[in-house]
Amino acid sequence: MTANVLSIAGSDPSGGAGIQADLKTFAALGTYGMAAITALTAQNTRGVSGVHAVPPAFVAEQVDMLFADIRVDAVKVGMLGGAAVVAAVADRLRRHRPESVVVDPVMVAKSGDRLLDEAAVETLRGQLLPLATIVTPNLPEAGVLLDRAAPADPEAMRRAAIDLHAIGPRYVLLKGGHLAGICSDDLLFDGSAFLDLPARRVSTKNTHGTGCTLSAALAALLPQSPDVPQAARAAKSYITAAIAASDRLTVGQGYGPIHHFHAVWHGGARL
Repeated sequence: MTANVLSIAGSDPSGGAGIQADLKTFAALGTYGMAAITALTAQNTRGVSGVHAVPPAFVAEQVDMLFADIRVDAVKVGMLGGAAVVAAVADRLRRHRPESVVVDPVMVAKSGDRLLDEAAVETLRGQLLPLATIVTPNLPEAGVLLDRAAPADPEAMRRAAIDLHAIGPRYVLLKGGHLAGICSDDLLFDGSAFLDLPARRVSTKNTHGTGCTLSAALAALLPQSPDVPQAARAAKSYITAAIAASDRLTVGQGYGPIHHFHAVWHGGARL
């Protein structure tokens, strides 16, 4: 049975991140994708020029309509923007109780533009993270969530994962891409055991939407996997290959997108 996966996130008109990246990822990994839009953005591969927030009540209405009609096997939560939307999404997740919830605490775009206001961080900590099956911060986001400096080495990553887990998610997947070196290793923690998710760093500037894509991959793979560690390994493999194939695309002049369909596209369509 094909899994139905919902993304609750913002829109990226350039197609590399946000809802657009999530739907591509869901399709590439064999699931049926759905979307509840939290914000419209004006952006491209070089930056974000504007954000238009969707009213919290309408975000909640989108979610309610989907759960009223469609079996939802997993939910990915991405860009929320403000405290009221965070609270509305948390309320709906408590009401509908999906089996798997992946929370990507989107705070800053690849270009450096802020996507989550400071007032929302406490609401995210207090209301949304305790509902998460797995939370997927990068190192700067981990620093913001823990109100301290971002982890700067593998040992600090382990301490941060322990402290993030104490907030309430079942699993923490801490992304290590901001560390220096030839590796881009992530770390999964379930409250008692660590699982290293190693990968060699890919030399490319085409990394727009990597965080969105990894969390979407987890949401797509959790209903298809026997456990969270296997889903995390598969998601890490997918995102690494998508980054490695990104240079096949020619999109934009800034941080280009990764190749969501790297394993699907084999040349152009023949009409």
